Amino acid sequence: MRVLGIETSCDDTGVAVYDSDRGLLAHRLYSQIKLHEHYGGVVPELAARDHIRKLLPLLRAVLQEAQTGQQDIDGIAYTAGPGLVGALLVGASLGRSLAWAWDVPALGVHHMEGHLLAPMLESQSPEIPFIALLVSGGHTLLVDVTGLGRYRIMGESRDDAVGEAFDKAAKLLGLGYPGGPAIAAAAGAGDPRRFRFPRPMTDRPGLDFSFSGLKTFTRNTVMAQPLDPQTLADIAYAFQDAAVDTLVIKCRRALQQSGRDRLVVAGGVGANRVLRERLRAMVETMGARVFYPRPELCTDNAAMIAYVGYRRLCAGERESLQINVRARWSLASLQPVDGDA
Repeated sequence: MRVLGIETSCDDTGVAVYDSDRGLLAHRLYSQIKLHEHYGGVVPELAARDHIRKLLPLLRAVLQEAQTGQQDIDGIAYTAGPGLVGALLVGASLGRSLAWAWDVPALGVHHMEGHLLAPMLESQSPEIPFIALLVSGGHTLLVDVTGLGRYRIMGESRDDAVGEAFDKAAKLLGLGYPGGPAIAAAAGAGDPRRFRFPRPMTDRPGLDFSFSGLKTFTRNTVMAQPLDPQTLADIAYAFQDAAVDTLVIKCRRALQQSGRDRLVVAGGVGANRVLRERLRAMVETMGARVFYPRPELCTDNAAMIAYVGYRRLCAGERESLQINVRARWSLASLQPVDGDA
């Protein structure tokens, strides 16, 4: 089965072709970072307009690279949520229209299910069950995965997602957008002994997250002294150290509480080198393993959407002719796939 995937949930335009026999045939991604960095965050209307401009050229390029014509496509998967409604509608409208014109089934895919299953595209993929840490610009979740569509939310952010916290901290420091890579780069020159920031919600039981207090602590630290280059680096180090420590502590708790010995980490923040190093050290002490998608599949991409579409289309799921997208969509509300456990 060969599935065309389309991703337009936020500020990345992605197209991919996945083949059930040969794997990922081609995928391309256009990033809108340059468009939004002046504003320090994504402007929804600009994002939607740019998706309109870039989607068809990307589609042609991916089909050519995959040596695939419309007659070779057996189904189309597109991101239906959660995300920015205007951006989602661009991909959903094209995906549903192509499916109707090419007479193939279409399916709207949950964006976070795509991230969750992205490591399945790797040669060394995790076996189910596992714990998943999903860390992106808009979401921070710990999920117990027992099958396709069988997801139990163990913990989530009560306010800012960790990716949003990185963006806001970077803005406070006058660094670039997106904040994750900017903070990581600045932290490389930081003095680990100068500041120690709080690890939010780690001094109590539970697996929920909260990063708004860490953001406020960062702002107060920035305002308390002149922001020379070394101080900037020291604050960046302290912020990253606290955010990463918080994630590692919660992952350890989730593995202990569930008894699982496999951890999947996906989403843009999952590419952070310090996070990967500390998670690797943590799971080694527990006799567990950690799995990631390749770096280019950590951020939003269409390869993961095509893969989830393939799995659910094979299970007989289909979309009606009506185009539906959702700004909010609970991962736990997804229907399980029978026989997948």
